[in-house]
Amino acid sequence: MNKNIKILSILTLTGTLLFGCTQENEKNNQSKEKEEAQSGMSAKEQKRIVTEYREYAINELDQFVEKTTAFTDAVKAGDVEKAKKLYAPARMHYERSEPIAESFADLDPKIDAREGDVPKEDWTGYHRIEKGLWVDNSADGVKDYADQLKKDVHVLRSKVETVDITADVLVTGAVDLLNEVSTSKITGEEDRYSHTDLYDFVANVDGAKEIFKLFKPTVEKKDEKLAKTIDKRFDNLYGLLEKHKDGDGYVSYTKLKKDEVQELSRAVNELAEPLSQIGIALEG
Repeated sequence: MNKNIKILSILTLTGTLLFGCTQENEKNNQSKEKEEAQSGMSAKEQKRIVTEYREYAINELDQFVEKTTAFTDAVKAGDVEKAKKLYAPARMHYERSEPIAESFADLDPKIDAREGDVPKEDWTGYHRIEKGLWVDNSADGVKDYADQLKKDVHVLRSKVETVDITADVLVTGAVDLLNEVSTSKITGEEDRYSHTDLYDFVANVDGAKEIFKLFKPTVEKKDEKLAKTIDKRFDNLYGLLEKHKDGDGYVSYTKLKKDEVQELSRAVNELAEPLSQIGIALEG
């Protein structure tokens, strides 16, 4: 090939590649600007929120693995009373991190399904063991489920770093946690044998509060009144829950009076309403 032609060909190819790269960069920038416009937050702010939430969830799931191991060891040893004491505190770590924990569609039902949620032959996990401990008052029939639960929570922990988290998912996750309180915890359906629903209730509220804390600096800039309202309603709900403390834990759901259940339900709904406005406030 003539030397001049060869040089011209190289320059043309280089120019084409550079043009392609420029187009790709412009596309990425446009996509980034679109995401920022939709969320109302800079990419840097979104990254901070996602990073801090991932650290929080991983810490909770680390503790979940540790507490579940102690729980399943007690079940395997046939120590029913010890297993009962460990059951609810261990589950709180799962309930706090549910926006991530529930994203594993294969593991969540194995760990947390209630009776009737899945076919009888597939029912495993915490609530299967709960029934053995509280209804049968024995660990004899649930030791195999303890082995499986221990394996499943370790698999969950090994996968958590791979979850794709976005700020949008977290905004939705905070409200979903409160919706879960309204649909299963406040009705006493979640822990129908142990009646330890208030532990899960508190843990879901904790998880929603953690997400709000991460968004709060940005929400305050956009809508200070909304941020104050959410803070006030979290305080109100925690104040009501404090009345039902029993030592380091909470009283049985069966001890709640009808008007106390209604009071808690009302407080959850009053918190969920402004919390659901975070996304709109951020876009404003």
